[in-house]
Amino acid sequence: MSETPGPSSSFGPNAWLVDEMYERYVADPESVGESWKEFFADYRQEMRTGPVPVVGAAPPPAAPPAPAPQPAPTPTAAAATHASESEDAEPLRGAAARIVLNMEASLGVPTATSFRDVPAKLLEVNRKIINGYLGRTRGGKVSFTHLIGYAIVKAFESMPVMKSAYALVDGKPGVVRHEHVNLGLAVDVEKSDGGRTLLVPAIKQADTLEFRDFYAAYEELIRKVRSNKIGADDLAGVTATLTNPGTVGTKQSVPRLMPGQGVIIGVGSLDYPAQYQAADPKALAELGVSKVMTITSTYDHRIIQGAESGMFLKKIHELLLGADEFYVEIFRSLGVPYEPALWKRDENPNDSIEEGIRKHLAVNTLVNMHRVRGHLIADLDPLKVKEPDTHPELDPITYGLTIWDLDREFLTGGVGGVDRMPLGDLLGVLRDAYCRTIGVEYMHIQEPEQKRWIQERVEGVKVNIDPLEQRHILEKLNAAEAFEKFLATKYVGAKRFGLEGAESAIPLLDAVLECAADVELDGAVMGMAHRGRLNVLANIIGKSLPQIFGEFEGHVDPDMVQGSGDVKYHLGAKGTFRSRGGNLLDVELAANPSHLEAVDPVVEGMARAMQDRINRPGTYTVLPLLIHGDAAFAGQGVVAETLNLSDLKGYRTGGTIHLVINNQLGFTTAPEFGRSSVYATDVAKMVQAPIFHVNGDDPEACVRVAKLAFEFRQAFNIDVVIDMWCYRRHGHNEGDDPSYTQPLMYRRIDERRSVRKLYVEALVRRGDITLDEAEQALSDFSTKLQGALDQTRALAPATETKAARPRQIGVLPHIETGVDRATLEHVFSVLDSAPEGFTVHPKLAKQFDQRRQMWQDGEVDWALGEALAFGTLVKEKTDIRFAGQDSRRGTFSHRHAVLIDYETGEEHAPLAYIAPDQGKFWIYDSSLSEYAAMGFEYGYSLVHREALVLWEAQFGDFHNVAQPIIDQFLAASEDK
Repeated sequence: MSETPGPSSSFGPNAWLVDEMYERYVADPESVGESWKEFFADYRQEMRTGPVPVVGAAPPPAAPPAPAPQPAPTPTAAAATHASESEDAEPLRGAAARIVLNMEASLGVPTATSFRDVPAKLLEVNRKIINGYLGRTRGGKVSFTHLIGYAIVKAFESMPVMKSAYALVDGKPGVVRHEHVNLGLAVDVEKSDGGRTLLVPAIKQADTLEFRDFYAAYEELIRKVRSNKIGADDLAGVTATLTNPGTVGTKQSVPRLMPGQGVIIGVGSLDYPAQYQAADPKALAELGVSKVMTITSTYDHRIIQGAESGMFLKKIHELLLGADEFYVEIFRSLGVPYEPALWKRDENPNDSIEEGIRKHLAVNTLVNMHRVRGHLIADLDPLKVKEPDTHPELDPITYGLTIWDLDREFLTGGVGGVDRMPLGDLLGVLRDAYCRTIGVEYMHIQEPEQKRWIQERVEGVKVNIDPLEQRHILEKLNAAEAFEKFLATKYVGAKRFGLEGAESAIPLLDAVLECAADVELDGAVMGMAHRGRLNVLANIIGKSLPQIFGEFEGHVDPDMVQGSGDVKYHLGAKGTFRSRGGNLLDVELAANPSHLEAVDPVVEGMARAMQDRINRPGTYTVLPLLIHGDAAFAGQGVVAETLNLSDLKGYRTGGTIHLVINNQLGFTTAPEFGRSSVYATDVAKMVQAPIFHVNGDDPEACVRVAKLAFEFRQAFNIDVVIDMWCYRRHGHNEGDDPSYTQPLMYRRIDERRSVRKLYVEALVRRGDITLDEAEQALSDFSTKLQGALDQTRALAPATETKAARPRQIGVLPHIETGVDRATLEHVFSVLDSAPEGFTVHPKLAKQFDQRRQMWQDGEVDWALGEALAFGTLVKEKTDIRFAGQDSRRGTFSHRHAVLIDYETGEEHAPLAYIAPDQGKFWIYDSSLSEYAAMGFEYGYSLVHREALVLWEAQFGDFHNVAQPIIDQFLAASEDK
């Protein structure tokens, strides 16, 4: 039978605190915490004066308890120094006296110590990557000791003998083989009197924890120590101890091993070897000299042999160099979306000019590949479905560069405005620009000026969000989430096609429109399908909440074609957006049927019509803003047709901002079944549009790309695409169960906190706001929504009273459409003339001679009759817009509305010169498109209602795809 220690024996070096807390408890039981009260409830005085305490874990139920070792020998007189008559000796009391007992007890443990120097280069590099990620996201910092401590815990798995403790069994030598590791952390504590002492709280069963939990347990113990809230349970049961004298500069130490433990590990200072500490850092980098640290293993030699201790340190060494995917596991546990750096031997013959040139060229290639492919390792997916994988062309090792090159300077080619930079700093600039929560695709653009514009605004640029901007972003997220939660609560089971999972779209759109308002654009036209449409109507367009709720309540026009069930997701709306600077912007959301992307060309036509009516060519003061789904953007041909119109003369609108709300799912279809391209947005490369990919769970990044996209559009007047990666929290509609086809995705989504909550956590952690402030803002908005609903229900009519529109029956009355002969003569004379010096094509000149003769004979063919009709309309100040694939010449070479000078190629459109104050005459050859081309003209006609707007199919059977535009939009439009 083993000898059983007293109740306080499991506190080891912490026993001084037990004595101190007990004295406080005896004086005033309320002066200690609940855990201490419970501990001291049956604590007896003799327990404090019994045998010297032993450090050891409380054994698991299935194992025998660890006995106390023999009491330490009493020091002899020769071992103590006696005070002389002229000196005063001060007796040691309390903690100091307990330390004496502990140290004397440790003399009874026969120990030996193993030493090992470990290079710290890889540890430094991977810690920097981890802390960079944490600093950009949820905050916090991982210390070297966190990583080393975890390596020690993992090493115990390989060397279980190191978990043992010596014990007496029936008075004979024995060993306790602990099942788990309770890792003690030696924490230096400054006492109230200015003295210092040591506490050793334990991370319980540290070997069962993944790194994230190990880190949390470590930090919680340190917090308790610093706040003087450490409990009895925290101090009991240490089986092995980690001490880090390196924090005060100690190179190595031989710490004392307390009874009940098998090993204490000491970590020395992390620094260059002493002989290099005065060397030039650049010279050290060239030589590949690493910082090192000495790790010691002081072990109980009765149960652990030197070879075992040495192998234990060897395993720690290997782990800190990346063995057994040590850093991979840590990165995965913390959610760091990158691969860790790898250990590799340095290759840097400093006497080789050729090698130096090769490395500079390698760095130049690495810079270019980050610009081209950096987006491939960007942290874009909030769900983090795929394991991080460094693309070979973004891996320095591919080019013969290793961690040893990180401190060496190379030519950068001007990255971030700097000509030379250490490789580590250069990679930091490049990855901050292209591989964080924003990834940019732009190197497919042929114009150097546009590529340079992007580089100057992302490379080496510090992004600081001021507190007012943060609060504004949070306000928009609050509004987005509150709206969805309110509808979900008040209209259970109703279709609303909510925006949950993509709430960052609201602050993103808000940022675009605020930029537009502040540069005093004349307006914006938006188009989108049904996902998130109600949220946009409420929080961006400014549609009144009573009106939205009224549609849910069923208070809609009974004459409306799709009734009350679906119509609220299709109707358009107009509003006025007000920026924080007080600037106003007219905003219109176009009506849209269920055919998703059919609205794209309609919005472009509406924007072009507004710009034509403003009549300031080249200013493009109306902004088209299109919101797409990822599956539809990649899958529907009308998207490509619309993009193809973007830089054509007859369709140019000065650049559209496209927001793709990338739910990574199309109804139930996963991306791998819905497209062949890497990204849903790849189709936009056809028009060399820059593409900003952004993580939808980083609302600050979403706002940043919104501003970049708008500024790029203003600078170059071309399309820009924002690909916001997010997710769809519910099914396609709220009654659909997506887990039938996507069980793994929706398991992740169910575990994912909303973007608002994540952002609140980040702001609170950074100290930018209080949690109460954030929740109060959400509560205030919910109260506002409830008030609007109450108002809607109070004003609801008992029955619908709106009369149906009267329908015309019978033949319409006759309208006089003729014009006098003099007007026709004038129009023909203009058609029959050309500017001085203009050379008409010889064949066409003969054709015009025949037309002139026909006119003189009092005859008119179809082409001339059409031209006379157009000419008299523009003379009456009616604008005409005419588009089609061959409309200027005419498919049958009959129209010739635009003449081309046979010698110079100059153009002349006679109908544009009928009269000085005539209406505009625009006629364009279009792309070979039906769907988008017809949609554009339909949109144009919605805005410029006084104009004659025509689209001409190349042949009669070419109108087949154009017909659905009319069918769809008449069904969805409120104004039919």
